[in-house]
Amino acid sequence: MTLLNVLPFLGKVESLQARATREAGFVKAKTAGLDLSFAGPEDCHGGLTRKSDVRTLPLYKRGIDIRNVRQLTLVSVEELAGIAERLGIAEVKAEWLGANMVVSGIPDFTLLQPSTRLQFPSGATIVLDMENYPCSQIAKVIDEHHPGTRFKVMEAAMHKRGVTAWVEREGEVKTGDAIKIVTPPNRLYPHG
Repeated sequence: MTLLNVLPFLGKVESLQARATREAGFVKAKTAGLDLSFAGPEDCHGGLTRKSDVRTLPLYKRGIDIRNVRQLTLVSVEELAGIAERLGIAEVKAEWLGANMVVSGIPDFTLLQPSTRLQFPSGATIVLDMENYPCSQIAKVIDEHHPGTRFKVMEAAMHKRGVTAWVEREGEVKTGDAIKIVTPPNRLYPHG
């Protein structure tokens, strides 16, 4: 009996972005492909470990070395359009959100549960960690392009900001690749 469920549809990689260092700014530049190693892509968020931050305060004080499960940030075309619609603007670009990968064809992408696997034709496989909540950095970038939106971004992007992920199997991902979606068992913890 298998525990994983292959969804009956495929997603698609629409674009890929990377940024070598944090000093290069928040916005990432487009690239035709990403080579994924166990340390993630060559990107400012790559690496086997990272420093703990505000997201992990219930567990660790800031600055502690922990496993890096935020090697990649993914967003969907459909959800970017939803954010733009909520803001009343023409578009929100993935690079404004610091995303590495833009996907399409996966309904309610941000709501995929943790431990969902996305697999690409090369065999490269990533594991979704958790929803990536909107932050003041993306609000600032969107407001630079569409003045007056800064204090609306957090609400407009909630549950549409995408997800973070880490590399389970190495390989290359290219623009245009099909995405196989594999979900874990779906059960709710009754004490949360």
